[in-house]
Amino acid sequence: MKAAAVIEQYKNGRRDFRGESLRGGNFRGADLTGADFSGCDIRGANFSRANLTGVKFTWAKAGLQKRWLVILLGLALVLTVVSSFFSAFVGYMVSLIFAPTNRETQLIGWSSLIFLISTFHIAWRKNILTVAGAFAGAGAFASVGVFVGVKVGIVAVGLAGVGVFVGVLTVAFALAIAEAATEAFSVVVAIAIAFSVAPVIAFGVAPAPIAPVIAFGVALTLFYCWLGWLTLKQEHRDPWLRKIVIAFAAIGGTSFFQANLTATDFTGATLKSTNFNQAILNKTIFKQAIKLELARPDNTLLANPRVREFLIDSRTGSGKDFAQADLRGAYLEGANLQAANLRLADISEASLQYANLAGANLTEVNAVNADLRHATLTGACVENWNIDATTQLDEVDCQYIYLLNGQKERRPSSGEFQPGEFTKLFAEMFDTVDLIFRNGVDWKAFIAALKEVQVQNENTPLQVQSIANKGDGVIVVKVHVPSDTDKEKIHQEFNQNYQLQLAAIEAQYKAQLTAKDTEIAIYRQQSVDMMEITKTLANRPIHVEAKAMSHSNDSSQNITIRDINNSAVNFGEIIGDVTNTINQIAADASPENAQLKALLQEVTQAIEIDSHLDEEEKAEAANQVKKIAQASQNPDDAGLQKKAQRAVNFLETIAKALEPASKLAQACQKALPIILGILGF
Repeated sequence: MKAAAVIEQYKNGRRDFRGESLRGGNFRGADLTGADFSGCDIRGANFSRANLTGVKFTWAKAGLQKRWLVILLGLALVLTVVSSFFSAFVGYMVSLIFAPTNRETQLIGWSSLIFLISTFHIAWRKNILTVAGAFAGAGAFASVGVFVGVKVGIVAVGLAGVGVFVGVLTVAFALAIAEAATEAFSVVVAIAIAFSVAPVIAFGVAPAPIAPVIAFGVALTLFYCWLGWLTLKQEHRDPWLRKIVIAFAAIGGTSFFQANLTATDFTGATLKSTNFNQAILNKTIFKQAIKLELARPDNTLLANPRVREFLIDSRTGSGKDFAQADLRGAYLEGANLQAANLRLADISEASLQYANLAGANLTEVNAVNADLRHATLTGACVENWNIDATTQLDEVDCQYIYLLNGQKERRPSSGEFQPGEFTKLFAEMFDTVDLIFRNGVDWKAFIAALKEVQVQNENTPLQVQSIANKGDGVIVVKVHVPSDTDKEKIHQEFNQNYQLQLAAIEAQYKAQLTAKDTEIAIYRQQSVDMMEITKTLANRPIHVEAKAMSHSNDSSQNITIRDINNSAVNFGEIIGDVTNTINQIAADASPENAQLKALLQEVTQAIEIDSHLDEEEKAEAANQVKKIAQASQNPDDAGLQKKAQRAVNFLETIAKALEPASKLAQACQKALPIILGILGF
């Protein structure tokens, strides 16, 4: 069936083209989504840039058309003739050993034989490219021979060396093309041997007998044939030559150049001489594909022999090393990767449903958008693996995992995951933005920045999920966001707003107080202590709910800080706590205690009624009063005394920032000097 007819019938709704002959058809750029070409003859068909999403090519036959097969075999024949000439020529050079009288001629023969044996040895142990290097080195040696009069070396290396290397390239290329194009390998070998004898006629007048020339020519030709066979069977020996050979063999073959092969099924298809250059191989099925090693892979995941073999038979991956392998978009459903090494591998967008990954090393694996539904992950190591909300982990079969290599940091620490717990453990990571503070947190700036980010993102609900004190001044705040939120955008906007808020706060205090850097540091230290409101909660979860004001023209947000018991921490409770602490001062013990108690009560009352302070600032000030009261009850506690001294300085700083008519400013101006004297500061 012609390509035009297929495309027309496809447009009319036909999807089933099983068993049709599409040989040589031009489907370039066609949209054939979902068509069934199972068992079709697609040799020489052009599917370049076509949309073949979900198309079935099961048991189809790709490759070369007959005319291209004839052309490539003709090219192989020409190369074989050229190579055979060099084989016979080198055979002639070696046969000079048997020249009857001429010692110089015999020396040339022996030199050629030594060079030939060395070439055989290098090619057998290494590869053809190494032979080229050896030949270049030998040529340099021969050049030196010019100056010392070693004419024999020049002749042996210059003639026999050129013959050997050119012969290796030509016949290896010819045989590889023949094997890639058709099962005509033995035929080409026979032709090569026959033509290696023909050039002997050209040397019939030579001083050496003809029989050795033939023997050496045939032996050298067989050696070339062996190298050609290795070029195809051992990809690591001469990958550069193999790449050129496969590219030539794919000329005129089935082409999927830049085609979209997403979810395309090539199960059991014959794919030699097929061009996959720049094709989209996303979840493409290659199970039991034939001659896939003779297809042109270029930079697709088929270029890696280990990956290619695994795609053909995914049951063979147990214990294998796929470190840093490119498995992006690979179809590996039901694959056996038990105890396999996938360290730093890319399995993003790959389909691994029902795969066995028990005990596998998934350290730093890229699993973004990977489908791991129903996969087995028991005992796997997932240290620093890269997953996100697109990674599908539903109904994963996992009893336990390790977070560090060497079977360390087992989760759960004992026992096993209950159904759904594994998915829940990692799902929590998807809906949070981690905010890391390395020098403490200014909570006033934090809350202001959080409000601003929420407004900028159209009132996206932001909820502080937890606050963790990591030590050395490092605090990590996890902010819960909706699953479809752009987390990177939220993170960047928060950092920008937080820095702006810090700058504004510092500028405000500098302007109002003309404060020194040390005074600002005191204020920041108090903020790092979470204003005493959150200090006692720094090592346990704190939930902050940010809710938009509905049915209002006011765009401001209400933020409530809640502890783990979900009870609101408010200013009234703080004032009550401070009052209780002050009342514990034994006023009848000494006149100084009675005076201190009265002064602290006066300052507390001023804080409570001062209209110049918001509740956050009142809470800060009240907690400083509490520190002073605690220190007065424990005069021998150096730590409390130090906190009390800082509290007095802090209250003095706040008072200076207020209007002179402020109740707190007036109370502090009167009380703080006396308090300093009573406490001995």
